[in-house]
Amino acid sequence: MQVISPNNVKIYNLSAGKSLPDWISDRKRRSLIKKDPELRDRIELIQDFDMPIVSNQVTISPDGQYIFASGVYKPRVKCFDVTQYSMKFERCFDSECIKYKILSDDYSKAVFLHNDRYVEFHAQYGKYYKIRIPKFGRDFDYNYSTCDLYFVGASNEIYRFNLEQGRFQTSLKSNCTEENNCCQFNPVHELFACGNTDGVVECWDPRAPKQIGILNCAIHSLFEDLSDKNAKCAITALKFRDGLNLAVGTSTGHILLYDIRSNRPLLVKDHRFELPIKDIQWHKESDLIFSIDKRVCKIWDRHTGKPYTSIEPGSGLNNICIVPDSGMIFMANEAPKVLVYYIPSIGPAPKWCSFLDNLTEELESNPTSTVYDDYKFLTKQELETLGLDNLIGTNVLRAYMHGYFVDIRLYKKAKLINEPFNFEEFKKRKIKEKLEKERENRVKVQRKLPLVNTELAKRIIEESEELKSKVKNKKPLFNPLEDKRFAELFTDPNYQIDMNSEEYKLLNPVVQKVNEKKLKKKVVENVAASEESEQEEESMSENSDDSGSESSSDDEHQWKQSVKEQYKQIQQEKRLKEKLEEKRKKQENIKQPKFYELKDGLDLYSTNSKSKNTSDILKNEKMKRLPMANRIQYLDDKNKNNSKFDELVFRSDSLGNKQMTFLSRKAKRNQDEERKTMQHHLERKDIRRSAGKITKTFKKNKSQFFKRK
Repeated sequence: MQVISPNNVKIYNLSAGKSLPDWISDRKRRSLIKKDPELRDRIELIQDFDMPIVSNQVTISPDGQYIFASGVYKPRVKCFDVTQYSMKFERCFDSECIKYKILSDDYSKAVFLHNDRYVEFHAQYGKYYKIRIPKFGRDFDYNYSTCDLYFVGASNEIYRFNLEQGRFQTSLKSNCTEENNCCQFNPVHELFACGNTDGVVECWDPRAPKQIGILNCAIHSLFEDLSDKNAKCAITALKFRDGLNLAVGTSTGHILLYDIRSNRPLLVKDHRFELPIKDIQWHKESDLIFSIDKRVCKIWDRHTGKPYTSIEPGSGLNNICIVPDSGMIFMANEAPKVLVYYIPSIGPAPKWCSFLDNLTEELESNPTSTVYDDYKFLTKQELETLGLDNLIGTNVLRAYMHGYFVDIRLYKKAKLINEPFNFEEFKKRKIKEKLEKERENRVKVQRKLPLVNTELAKRIIEESEELKSKVKNKKPLFNPLEDKRFAELFTDPNYQIDMNSEEYKLLNPVVQKVNEKKLKKKVVENVAASEESEQEEESMSENSDDSGSESSSDDEHQWKQSVKEQYKQIQQEKRLKEKLEEKRKKQENIKQPKFYELKDGLDLYSTNSKSKNTSDILKNEKMKRLPMANRIQYLDDKNKNNSKFDELVFRSDSLGNKQMTFLSRKAKRNQDEERKTMQHHLERKDIRRSAGKITKTFKKNKSQFFKRK
C-alpha cells in the first residue's frame, strides 16, 4: 500500500503495486507471491477491478452495494458486488459507452449511451431494448418524477424520451451555435441545466417546458484584465450541490461556483494547467470540492478556494466517483487499473471495508523511518563551504547524482564548527533550555505506592506514562493499579513477589534484558554526543558498510547464556546449603566421652553393692579382669534394656577364650538416600492438609430404595 502526503495530508493508494496476469496457473501465482514482497504486501480491495486497456466511467448504485465501471477494448461494463469483493457480472457492447446511469437502487435497471447514437436499456438479466437518437450524444440525465430522459449532443436540440410511454417527445431548442456538452437535473427542485460550447449555461423548467435563465460563464466576459480575450471558453462539466449551489467547469481549466440566484460567480478556481475540466464532485461532509482534468485531481475548500491536497497519478484521468459518507475515491483513467484512493482525514472507510481504518491507524502509530533520515544530501559547493571536500573518495561520503550523502551527525558537527555564532540557532537553543528548566521546576504529582509489590507498581506507572506520551488517541489506557480485579495483588502479602525464589531468578535474565533496553534508550536521549570529529570520522568510515552489527541472533545467544549462568548459580547455592546442614547434624550427633564419679568407699565392681545375688557377684569379679574400655561398653549396653542391635560386643570365658560380635556399617550413599527420603516424608507431612474437616460436613444419606418398612 503506497502512502503519499501532499500538503501534509496522508493519501493511501490502494491500487498501487504489481498485478499478476490471468493466464498463469495458481501454482505459479503462489510461488510469485512468495518470492516478490511487492506482490505479497499489496492490497487488492476488489478482485479484477480493472479494464483491458482504458476505463471511462465509475459509479456506485444508490444503495451503495454495487460498483459499475465501463471501458474498452472490447467495449464493456463490469458490475462489482462490494459484499463479496468481486465481480458480479460483465456485459460487452457493440460500440464504446460514453455515459451510463443507474435508474434503480441496485443493478437491475441501467441506461447506456454509445458513441454510435444508440441507447441501450438493461434489465437484471441483460439487454432489454435499444433505441437510436437523431444526433451523436455527449451526455444525458434522468428525471425521476416524469420518467423522462434528456439527451444533449452534437446539435442545439435537447432530445426527450419518455420511458412510461416509450416514445420521443418534443425536443427543446437551446441558443447555442454548435453543440451542448453536459447536462444535469437539480436533485431538489428538478431544474434542468445544460452547458454548451459558447460558455453559456442554460436552465429549463421541465414542467412547462421553457427556458427560464442563462448564465454566461465565459472567462473573458467576467475578467477584463485577461490577455487572451479571443480564447474560446466552453462548458465541459457542471454539478449541483443542493437547490442553490452550482459548480461549472470550463475548457480553460477554471471552476466557477454560482448561487443560481445571481449571475456573478461566488468563487473562481484555476487549475493552472489550461486543460479542460473533466468532472466535478461535491463532498458535503467536509465542504470540499473534487475537480479533475486530464493530469491532476485537485481537492479544495468551497468557501475560500484554498487547496487541501491533490492527487497526480501519472495517467490521464477521465472520471471521478466518491463513495458516499466516506473518504474513499474511485477514478477512471487511461490505464487498465481503476484507481482507488483512501483519505482518512476527509472521512472514514466504507462499511464494507472498515478494516482500512485499523490498517491506517497502525501505520500512523508505527511510522517507518527511511534510510535517508540519517543522511544529508550535499552538493560539492556545500561540502567546500563546510570544509568536508577532503573526504571525497572515502567511505564517509556516498556519491549520488550531482552531490553526496553525508551522515547527519557529521553534518551537524561540521556546521557548528563553521557557524559557531549563528544567532538564530543559539536563540532557539537557549529558549529550549529555559523551557526544559521550567518544566523540571513544576510540581510533580507523587503517587502513593502500595506496601506490597512496590517495585512492580512503580514499573507499571512508568510504562503507563510513556504510553500516554506516545499514543495520540484519547481512549483510557488499562491500569492494573486502578482495576478492582487486581487490588489484592498490591494489598495481600501472600501475593508478594519473592526475589530469592528459584522461579524469579530463572526469569530474571528476561526482566533484566527489558530493563537494560529501557536504560539504553534513556541514556541515548539524555546524553549528547561529545566526541571529537576525527574519532567520529574514523568510526563512521569503519562502520559505514555494516551499520547494524547487532542482530537478533546475538541477542538470543546472550539471553540463553545468561539463563544458563543463573541456573548454575542456583544449583551451586542449593548444594552449599545441603552441605552446611549435613555438617551441622554431624556435629550434633558426635558422641563425646562421659565421666562418672563413684561414692566414697566403693569400687566400680565391688562386692559391697546393694545386689547380693551370686550371679551379679560373679559377673563383677569377671568384669574386674576386663580392660576399662570393655567395662564402660558393658555398662552402656546394660543401661539400654532394648539394645538388640549392638554394633560391637565382647565376651570372654574363664579359660581365656574371647568372642566379638559386630554389625557392618551401611554404605554412605545408602545412608544419604535414607536420610533424604526421611526428610522428604517429613516435609510432605507438614505441607499435606487432612480432609477431615471436609468429610465431617458430608451427610451420610442412606439410600431409601432398599429400606424396609
